[in-house]
Amino acid sequence: MRVLTRLWTLGLLLPCSWACAQNLDFHAPARADDANVPEVMRDLAGRVLPVYQENDQNLYLKNLAALQIVAGSYAAAMETLQTLRERLPGSEAARVEGQSILIDVFAEARVAQESTKAPFPQAFTDAFHNTVGRLSDQDAYTVTSWRGPPVSELRKPVQSAFDQRRGSDVITVSDAVELIRAYFAYQASLLAAPLVGPLDTEDEQRRYVAEERVSIKTGDGATIDALLVRPRADGKPIPALLEFTIYANSPNYARECAAHGYAGIVAYTRETPDSYYRVAPFKTDGEDARAVIDWIVKQPWSDGRVGMYGASYSGFTQWAAAKRLPAALKAIAASSPNAPGIDFPMRGGIFRNSAYRWAYNVTNKKGWDDTYNDKRWQSMEETWYQSGKSYFEFDHTEEKPNLYFHGWLHHPSFDGFWRRLIPDAAELARINIPVLTTAGYYGGDLPGALYYFAQHLHSNPQADHTLLVGPYDDGAMQRGPFAVLRGYSVDQAALIDLRELRYQWFDSVFKGRPKPALLSDRVNFEVMGANEWRHASSLDEMADARLRYFLTGADSGDGHALSSKQSSRSSSVRQTVNFADRSDAGWRPPFNIIGNQLALHNAMKYISEPLSEPMEVSGSISGRLDFTVSRMDVDLTVAAYEALPNGDYLALYDPVYAFRASYAADRAHRRLLGAGVRQQLSFRVERLTSRRLQAGSRIVIVLGVNKTPEQQINYGGGDDVSVEALDGDAPPLAIRWYGGSYVDLPVRKEPALPK
Repeated sequence: MRVLTRLWTLGLLLPCSWACAQNLDFHAPARADDANVPEVMRDLAGRVLPVYQENDQNLYLKNLAALQIVAGSYAAAMETLQTLRERLPGSEAARVEGQSILIDVFAEARVAQESTKAPFPQAFTDAFHNTVGRLSDQDAYTVTSWRGPPVSELRKPVQSAFDQRRGSDVITVSDAVELIRAYFAYQASLLAAPLVGPLDTEDEQRRYVAEERVSIKTGDGATIDALLVRPRADGKPIPALLEFTIYANSPNYARECAAHGYAGIVAYTRETPDSYYRVAPFKTDGEDARAVIDWIVKQPWSDGRVGMYGASYSGFTQWAAAKRLPAALKAIAASSPNAPGIDFPMRGGIFRNSAYRWAYNVTNKKGWDDTYNDKRWQSMEETWYQSGKSYFEFDHTEEKPNLYFHGWLHHPSFDGFWRRLIPDAAELARINIPVLTTAGYYGGDLPGALYYFAQHLHSNPQADHTLLVGPYDDGAMQRGPFAVLRGYSVDQAALIDLRELRYQWFDSVFKGRPKPALLSDRVNFEVMGANEWRHASSLDEMADARLRYFLTGADSGDGHALSSKQSSRSSSVRQTVNFADRSDAGWRPPFNIIGNQLALHNAMKYISEPLSEPMEVSGSISGRLDFTVSRMDVDLTVAAYEALPNGDYLALYDPVYAFRASYAADRAHRRLLGAGVRQQLSFRVERLTSRRLQAGSRIVIVLGVNKTPEQQINYGGGDDVSVEALDGDAPPLAIRWYGGSYVDLPVRKEPALPK
């Protein structure tokens, strides 16, 4: 149920920062739902109001509104909220608007109760109609689409606060405001939550035409299921926004599209009733998406223009549809799009176990089959890893092979099997519609996003393709950026409404409105640590220089020295990896982006001297490895960190970049290494980063051999890696890293580089 209780969390989310420590008399009730609680809290709020102080005026107004409502000063609270809205800048005002409007509804209902003696349900219903009913579709959607915690969860902090004060007769003003905010959230949700579901449904039916089940026929007779939501408005033809997805029961944004003045359509990968599997991933999505577009433009409400949007798999389907560009497809907005054969099911030429888990989950039954919960999944991975069996036998561990997964394993190169799914160079050259790609430094699908972006511009240098990238993971578009992402506190500048930005971009395409200022150039990126956005004309222009660091054999006291000066080319460091050792079956890379651990597994650590002044790294790290290896192939890892002065490590990108050496030069053609021969291998990390490193920080490069239970293992024999199994009698892999190895960091001269 869409509930307005998110409104009531306003009280829980407002921070307290005043220094007033005055004590007030207060005797905590026994239970949060006792009959005397409303009067006790009303009395407390009334006594806090005259003494509450806060230097931050906006924070003061936010807290004041909650205090006034609990104290019963409803009309005053409405005036306070209006004052707050007038003070806030546009972006923050938009975020607060929905919350404050919903508080207005609650306050108006309370005012009506006092004047008319009407029951609260009737007063709230009338206030909802009076307030929400006059809003535009977009503003009403902002108000009614929020979801909040259940009443039972909102009760807990109130009860906890009462329990903590049992036996005490006083409470500080700061604690009183904390308690009042929590109580306000609980009380408002308790009263309003049962009412808002029907009111929201009623408002939606008044504003939109919704068809939950639309059947669309394809040229080969298959049926595509879809849902449609469009605004009633004045009946004029409008453009449509389409998401084509494989996720049958995932949340959809059709109503959100309609609220922004578009026909919102969500179409689903065709089902395969004559097969053991529910769907066939990737196989017909491009063709079927084009069939849906053809259906859309034949509808009387369509103005003949379609845009596509979506993340991950839905990002892939946009490019699959554009492979043979329909005339009606006028724009695509892909967030962290999958690129089959590039970042799925392999990445860097290495197959990921997660590809099997995904294939099983989406093909086994409608919705998401969670048979493999995390614990069971880890056990399956470790069982295979410890067995030493070939990768072809990975999914036989529990006798649940997946034919799609096995089919993918037969195509380890980026061959015709993969290339037929997405546009080739000639097809990319013909894609002349506006494209928006969004991705994150910490998203697994970033390599796919960069592949589409780079290849599109390579094939069509004049392409209208815009990239936005920042400190996000793959889910940032769907649920918004995290303020704290895996332990890392994201810059305030990066905490933007990505979906709203996407609608503004679509509006610039379909409605002639200005392009969002944040998308002012082809590449738009947030500089972590600088708290600002930068704009560049290309990926290479993110930086204006490259700083070379050599991987020397010198001892740095904390690993090996990463130096701007090359050591003797004959100097070297020897590394061995024993594939027969499976004692590391439980190892997993560190989860947090920032912490005191490195992904130092079968790897060498190279660390620089402290930076004398800040340095900005923006772009992709590249380099050249000078080495000998005892086998004909090896899977390598390259990770980069900022070693902070406090001892923590901050990953500049994540996941760690892993790649198969034999595919480093050409992902379509394998070139084996010379066993025992000194050779050089150039590489480029297929990830981006942008970070302003602090003075006193050090740069850390971790270079290693990829050997984990989570991925295919390359034993280096030169055969198809999926057929190779562990040979327990084989000697450990031996590598000698020479002093000619280096990494090039993309940097900006402002601020100046360290000398």
